[in-house]
Amino acid sequence: MKIIILGAGQVGGTLAEHLASEANDITLVDTNGELLHSLQDRLDIGTVQGMASHPKVLKRAGAEDADLLIAVTNSDETNMIACQIGYSLFKITKRIARVRSTSYHDYPALFDAGIIPIDVLIHPEKLITDQITRLLDHPGALQVVDFADGIVQLVAVKAVLGGPLVGCELQDLRKHIPSVDTRVAAIFRRGKAIMPVKDTIIETDDEVFFIADRKDIQAVMGELRRLEKPYKRIMVVGGGNIGAAFAKSIESRYQIKVIESSEERCNYLSELLNKSIVLHGSGSDKQLLLEEDIEDVDVFCALTNDDEANIMASLLAKRLGANKVMTLISKPAYVDLVQGGEIDIAISPQQATVSSLLTHVRRGDMVNVHSLRRGAAEAIELIVHGDKRSSRVIGRTIGSINLPAGTTIGAIVREIEGSLTVIIAHHNIEIQAEDHVILFLTDKRKMREVEQLFQVGFGFF
Repeated sequence: MKIIILGAGQVGGTLAEHLASEANDITLVDTNGELLHSLQDRLDIGTVQGMASHPKVLKRAGAEDADLLIAVTNSDETNMIACQIGYSLFKITKRIARVRSTSYHDYPALFDAGIIPIDVLIHPEKLITDQITRLLDHPGALQVVDFADGIVQLVAVKAVLGGPLVGCELQDLRKHIPSVDTRVAAIFRRGKAIMPVKDTIIETDDEVFFIADRKDIQAVMGELRRLEKPYKRIMVVGGGNIGAAFAKSIESRYQIKVIESSEERCNYLSELLNKSIVLHGSGSDKQLLLEEDIEDVDVFCALTNDDEANIMASLLAKRLGANKVMTLISKPAYVDLVQGGEIDIAISPQQATVSSLLTHVRRGDMVNVHSLRRGAAEAIELIVHGDKRSSRVIGRTIGSINLPAGTTIGAIVREIEGSLTVIIAHHNIEIQAEDHVILFLTDKRKMREVEQLFQVGFGFF
């Protein structure tokens, strides 16, 4: 596939890295020549220096025969104009744009083909809000991702000493909770992936990824760690786009305090939010945190656009007694340094955006793609099409399918008598046409092999 990516920042660079490793023809466009040279030295991609919305620049990037245009520059307006030009002048088949401003999202009719022709809109603030909300719904989880409209979830938890299943074999899980069906998709131990088998012993500090019906998630989590009490009190530092959207979306269910350094923004937040308390000040003001009873806060969320400010505020909050801290961090190097210490969960806006983009870029009928462990692994949901003659997987049991190394099928979602049913993957389960298959890949380089395995073809008799 020939893909043009506009913008070589964190998102554009990370996306180019993902897609270049899968034998795509990638051209990256940016005004920053140094950044382009740096990426070209590491990746097998083409680069063009220039303004992403200029027709001549798009032409030099190969827009005349491109299959896909992905606009992720720092300017919403540049992204939108580039998609308009890509459609009008070059007839690029599919156009994806990151648009941050809620002012545009409030008018979805803008993005019809007759006005601004964008096929897929990526809204980072909503992605981050949804991600943190899922973590609040499952106290103790490191990551929670939805499949099949949320009826099945993949959850990552850290196994802790005292968890009923810690020190036991995986096959004991069924004995502990016989009424719950689940599958452990992968275990990461000291940073390395382990493909689980029935006699794998779960160790303290293992990062365990399991998949289950949404209603069974808490029961499985209780086997790996002591269940935490539901969260009530949330403190948010940063009342920008992300902080404001997050507080607005959860204030009806939690007690919210928002700390914002701009007095003008505080006034705006006071008008926007109905139940939240808005405080003017700094998230790293020790006296303010103490006055606002930081030791009683269940979750402290640092969501400003400054990584260093978020990290320092989170470290201070943890030292002062906050139960859990979640920190928005854009720089990947910072994430690896801080997560798992005093900062419980690092939220990466880049990874959330890249995951959403990959859903629309992969070959085949992929419904969801989620980047896990800061891009080291992926979970995907795809729909199986065809029949026994045209598919390598339909009519075959899961145990008989030759999956690429490091790949496991976690669950199947199947329509039975008009309703969706979660079927946890076992060796004897047979795959049927139109099944939603949820896979876990510990090596994302195997994605192309997975795509080929599930594609409809001819001659598979």
